[in-house]
Amino acid sequence: MTDMTRRLAPKRIAQDIQALNSLAVIANYAPMRPEAAYQNLQQAYQTMQQSQHDEAVMEATLKATRDHTRKAEWAFHNAVLAMKQSILAQFGPNSDEIQAIGYTKASKRKRSSRQKPPVVDKDSPG
Repeated sequence: MTDMTRRLAPKRIAQDIQALNSLAVIANYAPMRPEAAYQNLQQAYQTMQQSQHDEAVMEATLKATRDHTRKAEWAFHNAVLAMKQSILAQFGPNSDEIQAIGYTKASKRKRSSRQKPPVVDKDSPG
């Protein structure tokens, strides 16, 4: 059973196109299966080309939209940082407003404690 959920390799598609183009020189081609008729093959080829074109346009649109979204996210983030700096400057580091925007009040910060260096015994081997 052929796995039709995966994409065909470009090399395989190029081989199929070459086979379709070569069919034009076969004079007495009379297929028994209707999907193998030259007109059906041409229609399938045109449908594939249109779908590939649509995919390329959509990929370009997606990339442009991602770029636009990234820029908008950074603009929003930088605006929020400016707002936080303004609140800090206007109300001070120990205000309720600072705490409301997600910062910790200066008075609630845990003081850093100095750690004592480990004691090294000069007489022990090692």
